[in-house]
Amino acid sequence: MFNTAFCSFNIHCNQQDMHGLLNFKQGVTDPSGVLSSWTTQLDCCHWKGVICSNITNRVIGISLLCSTTLPIYRDEDDKSHCLTGSIRLSLLLVELEFLEYLNLRNNDFLALQFDYLHNHNCHNLSIPTSPRLCVNSSTLRHLDLSLNWNLVINSLQWLPNISSLEYLNLRDNDLSMESNWLQLVTMLPSLSFLSMRACQLKDLSLSLQYANFTKLEFLSLSANEFNSELPKWLFNLSCGIYELDLSSSSLIGHLPKDLLNLRELDFLNMEDNNFDGPIPDWLGHFKHLETLILGVNKFSGSIPTNLGNLSTLITLVVGSNPLTGVVSERNFAKLSKLKELGIYSYVGLTFDFDSDWIPPFQLEELVLGFSNPNLPAWFYTQRSLERLTIWDSSFEAPDKFWNLLSSVIELELQDNSIDANMSNVLLNSTVIVLSSNGLKSSLPRLSPQVTIVSLSNNSLSGELSPLLCGHNVSNGKNNLLYLDISFNNLSGGLTNCWKNWKSLVAVHLGSNNLSGKIPSSLGFLSNLTSLHLHENKLHGDIPLSLHNCRSLLVFNVRNNQLSGNIPDWISHGVLALQLRSNHFRGKISTQICEMSSLIVLDIAQNTISGDIPSCFGNIKTLLFNNVSRYKLSFEFPSSVPGRYFINDDNLELVTKGQILEYGKNLHFMTLIDMSSNNLS
Repeated sequence: MFNTAFCSFNIHCNQQDMHGLLNFKQGVTDPSGVLSSWTTQLDCCHWKGVICSNITNRVIGISLLCSTTLPIYRDEDDKSHCLTGSIRLSLLLVELEFLEYLNLRNNDFLALQFDYLHNHNCHNLSIPTSPRLCVNSSTLRHLDLSLNWNLVINSLQWLPNISSLEYLNLRDNDLSMESNWLQLVTMLPSLSFLSMRACQLKDLSLSLQYANFTKLEFLSLSANEFNSELPKWLFNLSCGIYELDLSSSSLIGHLPKDLLNLRELDFLNMEDNNFDGPIPDWLGHFKHLETLILGVNKFSGSIPTNLGNLSTLITLVVGSNPLTGVVSERNFAKLSKLKELGIYSYVGLTFDFDSDWIPPFQLEELVLGFSNPNLPAWFYTQRSLERLTIWDSSFEAPDKFWNLLSSVIELELQDNSIDANMSNVLLNSTVIVLSSNGLKSSLPRLSPQVTIVSLSNNSLSGELSPLLCGHNVSNGKNNLLYLDISFNNLSGGLTNCWKNWKSLVAVHLGSNNLSGKIPSSLGFLSNLTSLHLHENKLHGDIPLSLHNCRSLLVFNVRNNQLSGNIPDWISHGVLALQLRSNHFRGKISTQICEMSSLIVLDIAQNTISGDIPSCFGNIKTLLFNNVSRYKLSFEFPSSVPGRYFINDDNLELVTKGQILEYGKNLHFMTLIDMSSNNLS
């Protein structure tokens, strides 16, 4: 991070620097006034994002990264408040001749612009594809253009002229047209940090024996499309590289032993590729390795016991491979520093731990999947767990299991067979995902700090009131955002305790046996964006109080016994309105035409009469659907920076006589279904 302490209010801006900054501003579109302070009425050293040296008074840094607050329903394409337009890179680097730091991260710039300048500092490069390109800098050390998703950089021919560059982050820029990226990057003699994650790179230069990196310490080429083996130049690096991230890049083949040439590695991430063969036992020879991530590949065979020799290891993930064999305490012999462990297989691993074995580690995160009938005894020695995930396993969950989890922040148990009585359990985690586990008995209780809970697709029975109206529920002190108890055997009414849960933004109670009327207290949920009450036995009118749910995007009450008129007061921003298979009657109000964002209107199989309003043609999204997937996606940040819990909204829709479920692809749909009514 650049030290902003260089900025002092006694500094007076250099006129050449001010001119260069104003020229840069000319190419920028600034919808939210980020650069409103960039005027000649104010000293440029006091402009937002401008950093001046308190020794020379020259501009040495520009930091204009766009920070975004995370919405519940996110639209990844919406950066309306961020800077866009062109980055006039040559103007910045030539006119700001002392610039050391440039951070334009997470904006929405579209292009790099190179100007032809008559300046003795500007060396016009003879590049056939970019005849007007002109860039030169011997001072810039830090360049961050990452997370500008729409930024297309057709050529990197200008890059070697920034000879002082030490830090280069082009993550999520489009570099698909630049096939010579490696040779150009290696011409930066001082480069120590290089991230080209998700740049649409395809060529790893397999024929190249050596890459002239002399100071590189961090290299990320993850999330690209290489479809090749690891290149030889990678193993012949003369620099002491410490961190290597090649995850999600369609890499193939065996892990070559030449990786040991990178003997200083402390971070190695090969996750989500197509590596096959056994996990090599020589990985245990790394002396400094702290992170080893090999999950989501095609590694087969057993987990080598040599990995247990990695005494410096903090993170070990070998999950989601077709691994077999036995795992015992020998696999963890010297892992005293281990904090994160992921060990599971979709084929089946057998645990054979000594029942008296006490591990040398205390884990903070554990991801397990196993074929044994029970959890290993050492699990109950772990008192520091903050995140626990168990998949595809069968085990008993006695009281001591839930007691141990009282301090776990994120709990995810999915697709298991768990023998547990939930009626006396108090769930204390912030994030709780207990879907598809065959859980029985009545609902558990929730503590006030819970924000996400999914108990869907189990066999839970009884009423909602123990969870929503219990003695531990105190008005105004609950933080629950997301509640999913769909696909269970719940009965009784919807209760009238919703005023205690005003923070809720998503409620999924579909596919149960709930009965009675929709309570008016649901109108207290002013932040509600998604409400699913489908396939129950609800009757009566939809209460007018739901008019207060002004943020509602998805309203799904299909397959109930509801009656009355179609509600025309629902949020005008609603995207999906599904009322099919009920007893709604009356006419279609023209108020529906004011729902200008509607992409799904499903009112089939009711007793609706009258005309079809001619104003339906005004609902433009039914003709030109520009809804992003992320508008229908619930996202919550994890306790781990950069990690998120994402849940896509979904609907079952009848198309061409078939009932199909739309989740991640729901935003593509446009549908009006008014069939099986009494329309005339």
